[in-house]
Amino acid sequence: MIELSIVWDGWSNDRDSAAAMARAAVAATTAVLGDELPAAGRAPHAAGEVCLLLTDAEHIRALNRDWRGRDRATNVLSFPAGEPARAGGPPLFLGDVAVAREVVVAEASAQAKSLDAHFTHLVVHGVLHLLGYDHQADADAVIMEDLERRVLARLGIADPYAGSNEDAAHVQRQ
Repeated sequence: MIELSIVWDGWSNDRDSAAAMARAAVAATTAVLGDELPAAGRAPHAAGEVCLLLTDAEHIRALNRDWRGRDRATNVLSFPAGEPARAGGPPLFLGDVAVAREVVVAEASAQAKSLDAHFTHLVVHGVLHLLGYDHQADADAVIMEDLERRVLARLGIADPYAGSNEDAAHVQRQ
C-alpha cells in the first residue's frame, strides 16, 4: 500500500474533496499496479509513502525552473526519492508530487473536463513517475498512458486521451 501525506500550499478551498480524490487515485494506482505488474514481469510496488504538495502556479513555476530548467508553470511535477519499495519490504519514501491548482483549473476548462477528473488524472500521472514510469519515448508513453487509463477507469473516470490531438496527447509531454 502507498501512504499519502498532503501539504497544502495555496489550496484554501476544496481541501476535503482534493484529499479524498488524491487518496482514491493513489489507492487505485496501487491496485492496478498490483494486478498488472507481476503479469508483465515487473516487480510490484507494494509499499511506500508519497508526499503530495497542492500549490499554486507561481510555486510550481519556481520548482520547474529550479529543478528542470524550465521557467514556466506546469500542471504536475514529480520528484522521485530513489528506488521503489520491494514487495514485502519496509515502506520507503517514494517521493513528492506537486500539483498547481490554477493550471489544473485552466486545463480542465480548456479541455472541457471536470476539475475532479483532471486533478485525479494528474495525481495518478505523478505517482506513476515516482514508480519509474516515463513518457519521453513513444513506447514508454504508450505504457504509461495505458496504466493511467486503467487506473482512471477503475475510478469511473473517462479516458483522458480520447479525442485528443497529437500535441495534447500526453499530460505536459515535453
